[in-house]
Amino acid sequence: MVQKTQVAPIRVVVAKPGLDGHDRGAKVVARALRDAGCEVIYTGLHQSPEQIVATAIQEDAQAIGLSILSGAHMSIFDRILTLLKEANAQNIVIFGGGIIPEADKENLKSRGVGEIFTPGATTNEIITWLQNAVGVKGT
Repeated sequence: MVQKTQVAPIRVVVAKPGLDGHDRGAKVVARALRDAGCEVIYTGLHQSPEQIVATAIQEDAQAIGLSILSGAHMSIFDRILTLLKEANAQNIVIFGGGIIPEADKENLKSRGVGEIFTPGATTNEIITWLQNAVGVKGT
């Protein structure tokens, strides 16, 4: 009899940083990730970068997904990347989504953000990317 090895689910923090109050997209992504077998910790609205990073470290998350529609994406992603580096937690994968210009998207990726999903991205694209980014095979 062949025994199957159970792989632990991906633990991901989904967060809405800053003053942005529109959370429908974050909730859709959080639910899709959960339905795909991820353990999702949704932080809710108005989270500071410090709160997001602290939650990710405390929850032993493998990834942080940010939903940003406020236009503050450059400073928020930079702050989170800095905090992760200071906490020696750069192994946590960062991704995000929102209304982010293509030039900023490429800039963020060059700074260490794994991926940016803009309107029109499917939840399947996000799930597949996340599984590949943390080294988990899809089922």
